[in-house]
Amino acid sequence: MARPKLLPDNFTLCLIGTVIFASLVPVHGQAGVAFNWLTNVAIGLLFFLHGAKLSREAIVAGATHWRLHLVVLLSTFALFPLLGLALKPLLSPLVTPALYAGVLFLCTLPSTVQSSIAFTSIAKGNVPAAVCSASASSLLGIFITPALVGVIVTNQSAGGASPWHTVWNIVLQLLVPFIAGQLLRPLIGNWIERNRGVLKFVDQGSILLVVYGAFSEAVNEGLWHHIPLSALGGLVVVNAVLLALALALTMFVSKRLGFNRADQITIVFCGSKKSLAAGVPMAKVIFASHAVGAVVLPLMLFHQIQLMVCAALAQRWGARDTSGEGRAAAQKSGPAAVARR
Repeated sequence: MARPKLLPDNFTLCLIGTVIFASLVPVHGQAGVAFNWLTNVAIGLLFFLHGAKLSREAIVAGATHWRLHLVVLLSTFALFPLLGLALKPLLSPLVTPALYAGVLFLCTLPSTVQSSIAFTSIAKGNVPAAVCSASASSLLGIFITPALVGVIVTNQSAGGASPWHTVWNIVLQLLVPFIAGQLLRPLIGNWIERNRGVLKFVDQGSILLVVYGAFSEAVNEGLWHHIPLSALGGLVVVNAVLLALALALTMFVSKRLGFNRADQITIVFCGSKKSLAAGVPMAKVIFASHAVGAVVLPLMLFHQIQLMVCAALAQRWGARDTSGEGRAAAQKSGPAAVARR
């Protein structure tokens, strides 16, 4: 039996199930403390495996394309925050203040790695450059995101620690395991390549653990009493507007700057998306524990919208590129070859 096209992917269904389960059976007390330690270990393992997986050769291959990387980084860490602030008077009435704080947090996050590369490949873009841009965005986000949050997210849900303390916590929890994975890549890199299912399991499993813990804490603090259904509907509109503007502006700017088609595709997919895998652990470090649920809710929704929209774009652009190659081959082969068709 074919899977219905409108049915979300399995991971999204697991996310929805996790939120429902946390709403009905939230963890608390000593069990919550133990669960928090388990979550920290899972996050450290996740970034360790990502470090071991990342190919240095692919990064070097795309690292020289500095103009493309600069556009992607400016889109990720400048365009998005500016859009979030500029749209606040128009869009914030559609949601609660806590949810819009989550939207602003979403705007400060780095780009995705796996899906940016995958969509670039499907659409026939510059894959080596996508690997480099997405990876650089993920690493720089460890330092840039906390600083941006301190500037644009003026909300009581933010933790009271200084930005430098927050950066240090993120470095310990995310960057140190990542570097350890990179250092051990010569020993375990081949095993990681042969067992990609392990990375996927840890990747998705760690996110589900953080989401369950975050929403448990938020439910214990009365999350669903403070977020009406109308605000959830408004959040869909806010995320859709934000993604549409990001896609349109990255398309426009990449064309105006004279990038070729492959580079334009890379800029659009790397510069318009936000990382759930990096955002959820960062929210756990940056924000007070009771506020993390409301903060990550916009990110979870944006993640699903960006996957559906970018998947459709990638397939459309990839098919168009294939058709173009076919026409070029037909013209090159001459009238006789066309007649034989």
